[in-house]
Amino acid sequence: MKYLNRWLPLFLLLTAVSTSLAFAQESSTLSEAEINQKVDSVMQQMTLTDKVGEMTQLTLDTISKDSTKQQQIDEAKLRKVLLDLRVGSILNVGTHAFNRDHWHEIIRKIQDMAVNEKPTHIPVLYGIDSIHGANYVMGSTLFPQEIAMAATWNLNLAKEGARISAYETRAAWIPWTFAPVLGIGREPRWPRFWETFGEDVTLTKKMGRAMVEGFQGDDVSSPYRVTATAKHYLGYSLPESGHDRTNAWIPERRLKEYVIPSFKAAIDAGAHTVMINSGEINGIPIHSSKEILTDLLRDTLGFKGLAVTDWSDIIYLHTRYHTTHNYKESIKVAINAGVDMSMVPYDTRFPTLLKELVEEGKVPMSRINESVRRILRVKFLLGLFDHPYSKDTDYSKFASDEFSQASYQSAAEAITLLKNDNHLLPLSKNQKILVTGPTANKLTYLNGGWSRTWQGADPQYNTPGKKTILDAIRDKIGSENVNFVEGTTIDKPKNVTDVIKTAKQADAAVICVGESTYTEQPGDIADLTLPAAQRDLVKKVSDTGIPVVLIMVEGRPRIVNDIVPNADGILMDYLPGQEGGRATADILFGDQNPSGKLPFTYPRHVDDIVPYDHNYTAEVGPLGYHPQWNFGYGLSYTTFDYSNLQVSQTEFGKGDQLKVSVDITNSGDRAGKEVAQLYVNDLVASVSPAVKKLRDFKKIGLKPGETKTVTFTLSPDDLAFVGRRNKWVTEAGDFKIQIGTLSKTITLKK
Repeated sequence: MKYLNRWLPLFLLLTAVSTSLAFAQESSTLSEAEINQKVDSVMQQMTLTDKVGEMTQLTLDTISKDSTKQQQIDEAKLRKVLLDLRVGSILNVGTHAFNRDHWHEIIRKIQDMAVNEKPTHIPVLYGIDSIHGANYVMGSTLFPQEIAMAATWNLNLAKEGARISAYETRAAWIPWTFAPVLGIGREPRWPRFWETFGEDVTLTKKMGRAMVEGFQGDDVSSPYRVTATAKHYLGYSLPESGHDRTNAWIPERRLKEYVIPSFKAAIDAGAHTVMINSGEINGIPIHSSKEILTDLLRDTLGFKGLAVTDWSDIIYLHTRYHTTHNYKESIKVAINAGVDMSMVPYDTRFPTLLKELVEEGKVPMSRINESVRRILRVKFLLGLFDHPYSKDTDYSKFASDEFSQASYQSAAEAITLLKNDNHLLPLSKNQKILVTGPTANKLTYLNGGWSRTWQGADPQYNTPGKKTILDAIRDKIGSENVNFVEGTTIDKPKNVTDVIKTAKQADAAVICVGESTYTEQPGDIADLTLPAAQRDLVKKVSDTGIPVVLIMVEGRPRIVNDIVPNADGILMDYLPGQEGGRATADILFGDQNPSGKLPFTYPRHVDDIVPYDHNYTAEVGPLGYHPQWNFGYGLSYTTFDYSNLQVSQTEFGKGDQLKVSVDITNSGDRAGKEVAQLYVNDLVASVSPAVKKLRDFKKIGLKPGETKTVTFTLSPDDLAFVGRRNKWVTEAGDFKIQIGTLSKTITLKK
């Protein structure tokens, strides 16, 4: 016995080291047969109470002592939730982000009680909105928001950003993120526009797939990965009114061609969960639609994973949509339609009412078993039964310089140069610069919503040391060369007279305009026009005669047609994240060459919102198609020449592959990155075709004088569209292939 006691500490140390090393590599993936066997084994031990509990998701507030402070677990509440109600999932944060130690305390208490005291010993599945990084973990790396990531047109950056987000989310012991958003952004009034990848189907599909792969990796049970959530299924981003969580009118053709493909791509990439759209399509709330949640999602798209509601959405069938008589009927309708887990999030009646519905024969036991199997499958895939939290894992890269550099690179490649008259940019570092505008000196405005708090507006939770645009400009050229006067808040003038006085002593003005932070319904808007106070500031500074650089920090296109002539240079910053200030300054002064491209069509007028892939009729009449800037547009400090567009054959048919290549030369004197965008136009079709559609893209880097050949491959399926019978068809005929200003006509044979 003495011998054993002597060696026990060493044995425990070696065991811990062994466990840590095992975590350092991604675990081997369980086969479907092995997972099914494990699920069967657990299901045999479960009562109906256990099962309806697994289908319930409550918010952290329901098990906390005080939601307004640094939340502490209330053991009595936790015991009721886990042991009495058998709840299977917890989500969310309190009023603000927690540090990792506090997250560990929370997750440990939850999982220890679940695993050790629940009769089934089933671990809890904890979920969080890691939208652009682990944004509810203090000190984590905040990336540009999705709309800015889309502007990079760089799939590697999207995948790497998601991988880092997964690492830092799992460092807080949270295995499930509610991201990415896969709705297409074609309604800029919608307050979650900036959470999308923009208006194009191909760009959204590819960026979304890259993020799913980055989050989940080859094996989601790795302690450095999280399960992704394809959201919001389906049609959430296209509300008819532009207001959040309202009705969308989407014809079947549009649904199939523009809305479904990005979700199909995410499902094909292996996304294990989907979050259901809080709104309705054509007057039918999605949570009540078996056609969408079962027939389409399961039978057509082949989704095997877990479908979770958004916040309180089942009860809204009664209280908001008025399609059911009471809460209990709402539960019956939603579960029978195909909902697996209800984000209640406060109402603990849900599992009791669901149990009653089963006992009354109004929800079949087969439907309950189906959902519980899906939930348990995700828990096994995540490895939660073996490791409910990752206490022995090395997360030493958390908030590392390496991760910050990845965020910086994403911001640098997102920022889009929209105007550069007389080559004003890059600015000289020897000039006296006036910096003004409401977004110049607020890090929260660079980060946007879902940043440490829900609305992202509280600066006390900003990561110390991260630079605003003003900070970064001062660092770049010296504080003595920078004068700052705010000039205006988002909507009210402030010290404008001082701005004008200072402008007369400056060589150039950098005016930072845009929006305050918002998301969801608090961000609903009645007018896309940039507030008058900001536009007036631009005009008054321009009237002094000094060169003006306009920087737009905004999550959606705000109408600026009256001040575009007043600016000599314009940068679209989007919401570039916590490294956005540094990236902006580096682009302003030439240490970075801008390479971002617009992921949406920037409208010129409030009521003239027409996407780039419009039909020919949009160009008829005196107004025609006349946006402020086109989708895919973005300038550089160098020039790129396109030449030698080649196709492997001018005629091809079913089963053939068409190779398309083009040479791109950097004809300027700076290294730069260019996005080769391949568009296809169906010249004649049975349904009025779009003037062009993006079918593929590649981003490349080129040194001065360097030429690279970019090659794409198209199949007949890439030329398909949804026809008159609402089915995908590929029609024979002529198609125009376009890259840059070059084009070729090819023929698809019958």
